[in-house]
Amino acid sequence: MLSLCGLLPYPSPAGGRGEFFDFIQEHVLFIPFTPFEDFVMSKLFDSVHVGRYTLQNRLVMAPMVRSRAQFDGTPDELAAEYYSQRASVGLIIAEGTQPSDDGQGYLGTSGIYTDAHVVGWKKVADAVHARGGHIFIQLMHTGRRSHPDNTPHHRQSVAPSAIAAETKVFTPKGEQNTPEPRALSTEEVRQTVQDYRNAARRAIEAGADGVEIHGANGYLVHQFFAPSANTRTDEYGGSIENRARFAIEVATAIADEIGADRTGIRLSPGTPLPDIDEGVDGPDMFRYLVTELDKLGLAYVHIMHHGNDTLLADIRNLWKRALILNRPGRPREQIGMDVASGLADLESYGQMVLANPDFVERLKVNAPMNAPDYSTYFGGGARGYTDYPALNEVERG
Repeated sequence: MLSLCGLLPYPSPAGGRGEFFDFIQEHVLFIPFTPFEDFVMSKLFDSVHVGRYTLQNRLVMAPMVRSRAQFDGTPDELAAEYYSQRASVGLIIAEGTQPSDDGQGYLGTSGIYTDAHVVGWKKVADAVHARGGHIFIQLMHTGRRSHPDNTPHHRQSVAPSAIAAETKVFTPKGEQNTPEPRALSTEEVRQTVQDYRNAARRAIEAGADGVEIHGANGYLVHQFFAPSANTRTDEYGGSIENRARFAIEVATAIADEIGADRTGIRLSPGTPLPDIDEGVDGPDMFRYLVTELDKLGLAYVHIMHHGNDTLLADIRNLWKRALILNRPGRPREQIGMDVASGLADLESYGQMVLANPDFVERLKVNAPMNAPDYSTYFGGGARGYTDYPALNEVERG
């Protein structure tokens, strides 16, 4: 057996791995850690309390839309296999899942608001639990990032204000611009809060351990935060307190329905999106929001970090429970550093977990990682979904 020290950070997906990487992938079973790396890694594999659960390690599978649900939004047996393959992480946060017909933005995304959805997700949750894992379902209402051709009712999308997103979306007719949405009335905003409550209840009926509110990446909750998307003059627009109100009401309703200790939220302060401008008071809005959410006793806050280290440190100080940190594009050699430093309680990873069902085991023995196949991210079947090899399969090969 070969071993190499300090070699093979996460490979670039841009190609150019060449024969050397192929040789290492075939023959190297592990790469010894330096003493510092061993210290950092050991922290990741400690158990941790998140809400009402004790997780086996501090690694989280970040939510990723895979667009493989049935036409009605029900996840199929492949989804159960996909998530259960990755059950060795401390927590799986499943793909963005619409809480209502209005919440769907993309083709092939899952829902959690009908009886059929509950049956489909129960197969997923049961499969994850059978392997000792925990799973939260992310509730994602896309708001204006949608198209009528992609929704069951084919109605105009809804949003805080009638301002179109500056983006395109793939539809059955090909890629199209997202059209101007219809502004929700005040009463419809309140009904949307109840849609989230109902979806959370259905998620628990399906056997999920909890839910994560998607408050990031330019979707509906995030749209309320941003003056570029929210020009309302009622209690849901204008001031910091008003722009944060929808997120707080959604979190309050879900916590009341299923328990605060089964409720998390994902935020992405400063996300570099062309149509989302959180305003000069954006950082202060997030400080206010996190302070108010902390009062609810939620299980965790999940931060997608985009570089404002001062704000991140403030959120860490304001938040009294588990903080999950995601740094997009973080290289493999930096995995574990945020937990080791105390900045985060858990770290979440998307593409590396997607491509490595045994992500935890590969980290433990410092083995090479599979590279993800970008061409299979959205839609399709088992290829690029459930067929990534585990280490024992590589060894047998």
